[in-house]
Amino acid sequence: MKKRLLFVAAIVAASTTFAQDGLTSKKGEAYLPEAGDWSISVDAQPLLNYVGNMANAGTNGAGTLNAAWTNGSNAITGKYFKDENTAYRAMLRIGFSSSTVGTVNNYFVNPSDVEDQEFTDEVKVSGNNVTLGFGLEKRRGNTRIQGVYGAMMNIGFGGGKTTNTYGLAYSDSAFAANPGLVNGRTLETKAGSTFQLGIAGFIGVEWFFAPKVSLGAEYTWGLAMSSTGEGEVTSESWGLNPGEVATNPNHIVTNTAKTGKSSSFGIDTGLSGANISLNFHF
Repeated sequence: MKKRLLFVAAIVAASTTFAQDGLTSKKGEAYLPEAGDWSISVDAQPLLNYVGNMANAGTNGAGTLNAAWTNGSNAITGKYFKDENTAYRAMLRIGFSSSTVGTVNNYFVNPSDVEDQEFTDEVKVSGNNVTLGFGLEKRRGNTRIQGVYGAMMNIGFGGGKTTNTYGLAYSDSAFAANPGLVNGRTLETKAGSTFQLGIAGFIGVEWFFAPKVSLGAEYTWGLAMSSTGEGEVTSESWGLNPGEVATNPNHIVTNTAKTGKSSSFGIDTGLSGANISLNFHF
């Protein structure tokens, strides 16, 4: 609370450079958004923390200022103003990721070896996350304090996969030379595809402390659901398949198992409280 009061005091001091008796600055710049304007929002909490920490720099330091996401889905959010009292909202995230990490391990190739050899095991992780959203916002108020309300819908898709590649192949000699080698290892883990849907109403307030720049706070209430399908885990071991004749030579045995499904559903307010945002209009 103290940090937020300090931030508000700083904003009030900064805004004294503008005219306080109307909706335009001394330079004739409009405070409020107009038809055809666009806007983009960032999370105001890091700024609140930064300004608050500056006042306690002797103990905590100011920290690092950053522009965080305004929502839990890491989506870019923006608006287009149809007119002074109506705006279309949109959110977008199209994310794909891939990373590979290699680990060098030492093993003997066969029992007669006197020196071990280096083998590299690799883990590759890939994933995707797509979020799309659209909403309608209405505004009320004839001052630089504006009430906002409306509704928003968003959908999301996601998935991922982890692939393990091993430098030392399973064999009878590998197990004989390395008694500690574990028989049974994961080759690939596929996460089930996830689908998310959210439909929510929102209500809040925006304070335009500078021309086309506002500090906003919003509460939400609505429906949220998520569904994750079956995934797969593929593993390998050294030996025989069930039912094979014991006199057959050992070989790589591959097994694929399904993982369970999951789902969630809820109707509630935004449990993290009000979303506080810093909004820029242009």
